[in-house]
Amino acid sequence: MSVAFTKEESSETAAETQLPDRPVSAHPNLVTETGLKQLQAELATARADFEAANGIDDVNEKRRQQAGPLRDARYFAERVRTAQLMPDPASHHTVAFGATVTYSRDGKPPQTYRIVGEDEADPKTGTISFASPVGRALMGKAVGDVVETGEHELEVIAIA
Repeated sequence: MSVAFTKEESSETAAETQLPDRPVSAHPNLVTETGLKQLQAELATARADFEAANGIDDVNEKRRQQAGPLRDARYFAERVRTAQLMPDPASHHTVAFGATVTYSRDGKPPQTYRIVGEDEADPKTGTISFASPVGRALMGKAVGDVVETGEHELEVIAIA
């Protein structure tokens, strides 16, 4: 019987619905408490989206609609599994994971960011990854320290 008369999909269509895994960083999966909750929420959303797609009758469309949530569920399940919950910094003498640091860059107005895990980082909301160039340069520094990142000099103004 021809594939045209069945609800089964061709091998080409099946390959189209299997998305490659999302890349995972080689850095340790350090997270704040907020970051861990975000990962867990993303995992729950991906699982719910996958289950919602189960209600689609057309086999090909069901697989297409499940592909993204399935990939996301694999990613977030792994990120939750490997998460290393980090305590809030015990002191504010040096920049550490979870600290909020204010610095000036090349004499421009100060910028303030919290150093967080890679999945939690969003510069638009005031967080940067500990693995980012700026995050790496600031780790372990104290107020008054000046560090170079590429072409820029950063001076640590405050740590909270």
